[in-house]
Amino acid sequence: MIEQQSNNTPPAPEEQERIKTEAAWVDLLRQEMGRVIVGQKYLVDRLIVGLLANGHVLLEGVPGLAKTLAVKTLAQCMRADFKRIQFTPDLLPADVVGTLIYSPSKGEFTTKKGPIFANLLLADEINRAPAKVQSALLEGMQERQVTIGDETFPLPQPFLVLATENPIDQEGTYPLPEAQMDRFMLKLLVDYPDREEELKILEANANVSVIHEVNPVVDAETIFRSRKLIDGIYLDDKLKSYLVDVVLATRDPSLCGASELAAFIRFGESPRATISLALASKAVAFMQGRSFVTPQDIKDVGLDVLRHRVIVSYEAEAESVTSDDIIKKIFETVPVP
Repeated sequence: MIEQQSNNTPPAPEEQERIKTEAAWVDLLRQEMGRVIVGQKYLVDRLIVGLLANGHVLLEGVPGLAKTLAVKTLAQCMRADFKRIQFTPDLLPADVVGTLIYSPSKGEFTTKKGPIFANLLLADEINRAPAKVQSALLEGMQERQVTIGDETFPLPQPFLVLATENPIDQEGTYPLPEAQMDRFMLKLLVDYPDREEELKILEANANVSVIHEVNPVVDAETIFRSRKLIDGIYLDDKLKSYLVDVVLATRDPSLCGASELAAFIRFGESPRATISLALASKAVAFMQGRSFVTPQDIKDVGLDVLRHRVIVSYEAEAESVTSDDIIKKIFETVPVP
């Protein structure tokens, strides 16, 4: 029987210094994106978490909050291939993954690859397209490969889907299938800027011609190096138990003494949520130059990892109880080690 290696050894001091040195590019990326994106520190930081933890990110907010601009700016700050798909009701799966084209002169089919073959894929207004098109992304998001005809093609690495959507109560939107929602590591709720930020946005953009220019500050090799360091970040056994307790409480709230939530939950978190929460917490620790995870790291990113995986009941909808309300209550109730 082969023993699996577990990362239960506390980090050495030199590892702490190595992580602090390697994480220097994170501040550079924040500064560079800050030249274009006013405020929205939370949004920028969570995009970097997704990049570090190799997890796809879903951004939800009303039109005009710089969701698309933030993703485009991130792509420009990286030396990586970037593609954008504008999702519309008449989009077809072949428009996303590609298709086989018959050549009469050669008498054979040739493969035309779709825009999914990129390092960063911006799926803009993903919930404007029907479920069959949304589902075309599933294989690529999970397996990092795409099947066209009878041939399978690996996607370039790193590969990240950064999707934007408008709130579901807006006209002309389709709800994302649960299976696809679960493939997103993070779901971010993008809010309006405050008064000072709005004034800065006005001063920077109230021109007929606005050109947003940024310099590349990070490449794929640096990201891969950082991901290897993140794998080695120390997650204490007590914190692993805490992660599992939080996720189990979404399935059976009585386990944490919050049995009143049971009526509001139709389905709880899957094991993928536990893994995603651990990886995202490690990424947050890395961004702060630490070689170990703290309970606050888990709490900081917990809502973004869990909010889209809890399926609320009709009773919750009737009483205006959201998945955010449920998760906040669970974090308040589960004992912190």
